[in-house]
Amino acid sequence: MHRDLVTDVVKNEGKEATLYGFVDSRRDHGKIIFLDLRDASGFVQVVATPKADVAHKVATKLGSNDVIKVVGMVQKRPAENVNVDIPTGKIEVNAKEIELVSKAQALPIPIDGDGYDIDEGARFKNRYIDLRRPRLQKNLRLRHQATQLVRKFLDSKGFVEIETPYLSKTTPEGARDFLVPSRLQKGKFYALAQSPQQYKQLLMISGFERYYQLARAFRDEDLRADRQFEHTQIDIEMAHVEREDVRNLVEEMVVAVIEGMGRKIEKKPFPSLPYAEAVKKFGTDRPNLNKEKGALHFTWVVDFPFFEKTDAGGFTFAHNPFAAPKPEHVAELLG
Repeated sequence: MHRDLVTDVVKNEGKEATLYGFVDSRRDHGKIIFLDLRDASGFVQVVATPKADVAHKVATKLGSNDVIKVVGMVQKRPAENVNVDIPTGKIEVNAKEIELVSKAQALPIPIDGDGYDIDEGARFKNRYIDLRRPRLQKNLRLRHQATQLVRKFLDSKGFVEIETPYLSKTTPEGARDFLVPSRLQKGKFYALAQSPQQYKQLLMISGFERYYQLARAFRDEDLRADRQFEHTQIDIEMAHVEREDVRNLVEEMVVAVIEGMGRKIEKKPFPSLPYAEAVKKFGTDRPNLNKEKGALHFTWVVDFPFFEKTDAGGFTFAHNPFAAPKPEHVAELLG
């Protein structure tokens, strides 16, 4: 089956195109009907005139979010109709055929705005509709772009992407496990991995030396702004390295990804700020130091304490419990 994307038609002026997509909007100007057709790559104006009788009759019955197929000639727009604000603003598709693929019912939520004013429960219930929203489409495509840049960078540094099991033996990391009952071994359970920690260390013993994974992690913990039941992390392990090697690699990766997405970083290399100074000066170990509008400011917060007090009066890890102490502190900790 031949199909053109909206992004293709810009290059195909004077040629016939076959498009599939949603009706974004419809405007009737006398007997001429204008449709904005939207697919995953963008949207383009479709013109239906009485000259194409069957196509025109179909167009008169179309509404927003109907799914259609359009076959037509890509042509220049009249000068007065040119829209320089969109990539397809200089062309339109003169419909020869229009086919209704799927008639849309009235949407349970509007999708023409950012969605912030819509009840969150309604948006989650209708997530498949909400994801048609341009803002969310953009967010997911930006995330895809970022992950591709991460992979490209780590591949250039000799890393191997290896998937590790999700179903695992329990390895507590500061949160409760999500348990999955075993069908074959009655009364026994798997745990969803809280991190690939043990597996990646085994990979180092296996001789891979440089591993990474965009890993899913599952943690049954109290929900907060920065704590969810599941998340994706850029997981890296290297053999035969010092602390500065890891830090330099991460900084170089962050720069490659951020600048690869067209953003500006205020200061390179990243400055360092001791934990105690950050807490004393800013009241948090994650201060926002952005000064220049539109630019990003990254800072390494270093010298974390190994433990910190809890609200209950006990102690817990201030950092990842697998984090290595400084070499000069090892003897004191083990003593």
